[in-house]
Amino acid sequence: MGSNINPDPFTTRPEIEGTFGVVATTHWIATAVGMAILEKGGNAFDAGVATAFTLQVVEPHLNGPGGDVPIIVHDVKRGRPEVICGQGPAPARATIAHYRSEGLDMVPGTGLLAACVPGTFESWMMLLRDYGTMRVRDVLEPAISYARDGYPLVERACATIQTVEQLFRKYWPTSAAVYLPDGKVPKPGTLFTNKTLVATYARILSEAESGGGGRDAEIERARKAWSQGFVAEAIDKFCRTQEVMDVSGSPHRGVLSADDMARWQPTIEAPLTYDYGRYTVCKAGVWSQGPVTLQQLALLKGFALDGLDPTGPEFIHLQIECAKLAFADREKFYGDPKFNEIPIGTLLSDAYNDERRKLITDKASLDLLPGSVEGFGGEVKLRRAEGQREAVGALGAGEPTVGRFGEVRGDTVHFDIIDKAGNMVSSTPSGGWLQSSPIIPELGFCLGSRAQMFWLEEGHPAALAPGKRPRTTLSPTMALRDGEPYLAWGSPGGDQQDQWITQFFLRHVHCNLNLQEAIDAPAWHSEHFPISFWPRTARPGVLVVENRVPKATIENLRERGHIVEVGPDWSEGRLTAASRVGVRRRAAANPRGMQGYAAGR
Repeated sequence: MGSNINPDPFTTRPEIEGTFGVVATTHWIATAVGMAILEKGGNAFDAGVATAFTLQVVEPHLNGPGGDVPIIVHDVKRGRPEVICGQGPAPARATIAHYRSEGLDMVPGTGLLAACVPGTFESWMMLLRDYGTMRVRDVLEPAISYARDGYPLVERACATIQTVEQLFRKYWPTSAAVYLPDGKVPKPGTLFTNKTLVATYARILSEAESGGGGRDAEIERARKAWSQGFVAEAIDKFCRTQEVMDVSGSPHRGVLSADDMARWQPTIEAPLTYDYGRYTVCKAGVWSQGPVTLQQLALLKGFALDGLDPTGPEFIHLQIECAKLAFADREKFYGDPKFNEIPIGTLLSDAYNDERRKLITDKASLDLLPGSVEGFGGEVKLRRAEGQREAVGALGAGEPTVGRFGEVRGDTVHFDIIDKAGNMVSSTPSGGWLQSSPIIPELGFCLGSRAQMFWLEEGHPAALAPGKRPRTTLSPTMALRDGEPYLAWGSPGGDQQDQWITQFFLRHVHCNLNLQEAIDAPAWHSEHFPISFWPRTARPGVLVVENRVPKATIENLRERGHIVEVGPDWSEGRLTAASRVGVRRRAAANPRGMQGYAAGR
């Protein structure tokens, strides 16, 4: 007798499907806020701005107002994907000579010397003004409400605060005043508030609405309050007057000024793209690591991936070996194209990748092998991490991402939104997390630490220079299918982002997994190349896999020469995704860890 039970494969949650719109974020409250904006008549861009401000409040260990953001949008009225670069540049006084004079050979991973111009607020105002429909109050009020009335702290936020508790108590008292209420590390589920941040956003809102006029006038006044008003003045004063302990073990004053903030605005640019079969994959430019995904696809298209087991050794081996080559090129060539000509056309060309592909054998490469393009690139210096990477968590250094065995010390945030009209937005806000530098007492938030991604080496494309953008790891993604906007996806996770992003895409395209199946599938990452964050070390040949990867696959990978380390069952990847086909809207979100990832419709 036949069974009526649904025969579909198990997933941790259903792939969300509807026709009104979908929101997938890294926190359930932010997803609810995004959906509420859509239900009030806002479009995907309005929802994105409200979602982003809410994520700053409810996930302060992962992102904050002092951070940075790349945004990929597809506006049905404009009919093309576009990138908003919200990566703020290095301050005018951030020179290699200055950092060397401080006795440094790397930019510290924490503290004021690691701060670039905060890029988030200006970017959200640009998105609201140029693509959205709502007013400043509509998109700020949810964040203000949660910061004022309280939200439940997730376990990982509390664990992060506990990790840096002594740093706060001894060196960063302004952070202790906010994150150690009553002098104690808050417990998971504590209703947490940040009244100073409430006052900051309430004052911005008050100044925005003080002069009359329409929506655009309000947005412009909000921008000025941030970059030319009281926010910039408080940041300038803090950097000039405070000597702050950082991961170098010595205190330093900052170099970021109000003038740096007043002179910078986000920019809109065309994405870099790569055609992969039916798909055109869109990423931010070479001021980000985003093109690493495109380079992987340019290498992978030379292999027959259809029908391969997505947890089998051949599938994993090919993806990892292509990633090693693409990330090696990232280290040698990528940087701010306003300062250095980057040969990205060559790096994505068939001829170049046909030659690079010849380096891939059935054995794991244990060498870092960047390519050669005459007249371009810098020296790649490999600092090896012996055993586990240096323990820097107590000083808050590096990006708050997954640990060596996948344990979550923190992460960053990501969201994907598609509305009923078909507008799409994918974004990975980050930086300014609570452990990056001390809270500025007048504002209730801290600065970011993205400048740690610069090299203090003259002549390298990623060398520090005033006004230059650091090569961020933040990497949202969008894809067209048969020329039509189709998919938005991404993941927190530093250097792992464009490994997990590529794996998801391959599983969806070549293995016919739906969005949720492709997120749920066992995942992995390589630590073969230098990490982008302090202390910039590498672990050649190391491949970290989830324990759910079949034991036979793990053994085969070891036989091929991979140094395989096995993490917990659900420890890799922090993906969310959303798609549109006709009137249908679909979304999926990561089930791993304690971050409360959520998809709504």
